[in-house]
Amino acid sequence: MITSRASVSVRYAETDMMGVVYHGSYLPWLEIGRTALLKEHGLPYRELEAEGFFLPVLEVGVRYLRPAKYDDTVVITTFLREKPSLRIRMEYELHRDNDLLATAFTMHAFIDRTGRPVRPPAGFATVMNRVFT
Repeated sequence: MITSRASVSVRYAETDMMGVVYHGSYLPWLEIGRTALLKEHGLPYRELEAEGFFLPVLEVGVRYLRPAKYDDTVVITTFLREKPSLRIRMEYELHRDNDLLATAFTMHAFIDRTGRPVRPPAGFATVMNRVFT
């Protein structure tokens, strides 16, 4: 398993009139966590795209437990629990201090520039083989 942590400060634009974070605002935070995890393990998303590989979201699920509010600092912990093959499942926990605000998951697959499913690039596979030994 590999993990990563990133944090965001809740912006006013991400909240409703009561200062509570709108449910859709969590999805970009998941992307922040996902891209941080890849980058920290030598797989910057920018380089994957430059090589012609993309990781679209196939499925997403979020369970909201407590509200985040304007100006909170939310810590996004991203987990890659299993060695990915054709599909990659990432899991997330979002905390404010010791409060668990939400849990989530995203499922991805590699595609090429034409949108066809492909195997992960060799460099990605090498890193995953090293991490999941």
